[in-house]
Amino acid sequence: MGAPMSETFVPAQQAANVPRFGIALGPLLYYWPRETVMQFYAAAADSAVDRVYLGETVCTRRHELRHAHWLEIATMLREAGKEVVLSTPVLIESDTDIAWMRRVCEQDDYLVEANDLGAVRCMGGRPFVGGPHLNVYHADTLAWLAGLGARGCAVPVEMDGPTLCRLAAGRPRGVSLEAMVWGRMPLAFSARCFTARHHRLRKDSCEFRCLDYPDGLVAATGEGQPFFTLNGVQTQSATCLDLCGEAVSMAAMGVDMLRVSPHASGTLDVVATLAAIRAGERPAAPTGITPAGAQPCNGYWHGAAGIVWEERT
Repeated sequence: MGAPMSETFVPAQQAANVPRFGIALGPLLYYWPRETVMQFYAAAADSAVDRVYLGETVCTRRHELRHAHWLEIATMLREAGKEVVLSTPVLIESDTDIAWMRRVCEQDDYLVEANDLGAVRCMGGRPFVGGPHLNVYHADTLAWLAGLGARGCAVPVEMDGPTLCRLAAGRPRGVSLEAMVWGRMPLAFSARCFTARHHRLRKDSCEFRCLDYPDGLVAATGEGQPFFTLNGVQTQSATCLDLCGEAVSMAAMGVDMLRVSPHASGTLDVVATLAAIRAGERPAAPTGITPAGAQPCNGYWHGAAGIVWEERT
């Protein structure tokens, strides 16, 4: 099995006065051409990322990369010194989805991110990471998952700071926590493909239109305000979460990993920013980087509407 997560994980180039935190690259949520994906992860292999999540989590109809291709990328990243975690689909609704999930869960070369309870059951008590869509909000749920094999868990994107602090304080010993700090926020999944619907196509004959939108298709309100991002069966925020300015605070709470969500631009620049923060080379601050000109947001962290941006006080 791949290298397990450690309670004593120490990232490279950690400044003495900065609480320890690792940098994780979340699963790719968009549909990119195979060559683009390969180039992206080749660049990630040379970045400061500590952990990389791989696999199709949104739509198993996407066929540019199959399971064997993800394993090829995993081997390359492991050889580059990265910890690799294979992610399962979030919405399981067909035999194809079940087969995809089992293929990921039944391999024993890499740790698994279980994104629904079916995947947790499929793991059969073997170690896994709980994905953000398991919706873990309090320590009792985290303890229950730990009893089923969870070594760590990514918290939901809508969790505010005080709630995350309480969860970190009450978690079982040896269970790590991860929080997303940058990228468009995944909000919901549906059996209906909104990208196909936008093009007046059926889901089963979508013509793989998601390939036309490397950062998703932004939908606006009647007043023209960007509101949601359509990504096939997934709905995301139109704004870009930026909690990099809270990196040191999160680490001080006990958050072990900070997750960056892959986008067509800016992703590895954000990784470099986080690496500089933990090395003490620059003060913790918002990056000012957003994909495709999206506005930044941090409202959930402050207990406000997720779409808003609040300056640090």
